[in-house]
Amino acid sequence: MTEAGAYPIPEGQLSLAGPVARPAVGTVPIRGDLAHIALANRYLCAHYVVPQLRTVGANASAFLCHPRDGSDVVIDLAPGTAIEALDYAGPWCWGCLGPEGPSGYLKIADLVPAD
Repeated sequence: MTEAGAYPIPEGQLSLAGPVARPAVGTVPIRGDLAHIALANRYLCAHYVVPQLRTVGANASAFLCHPRDGSDVVIDLAPGTAIEALDYAGPWCWGCLGPEGPSGYLKIADLVPAD
């Protein structure tokens, strides 16, 4: 993982040549409304986000497919795992381990600022 802001930000006109398959939920960090800034050259999205570095706290957590308890688990996250936070809504954070994924939702309360 790199420091926040260390991803290259595309310059000039961005364009896509033809249809692009939408990745499966829990893979690369893209949703209908926003995507990780490192994906701007590959996926067209309304908004791109430069991630904020965070760490899973003292208790294990999990990336979930959807922001609700009981949702399918994408991957279990051990305490101390570094993540890239992309969006916060209510008690949930949407994030990833990097621009190639995996991605998912976890409770904001499970996170601490990165060292």
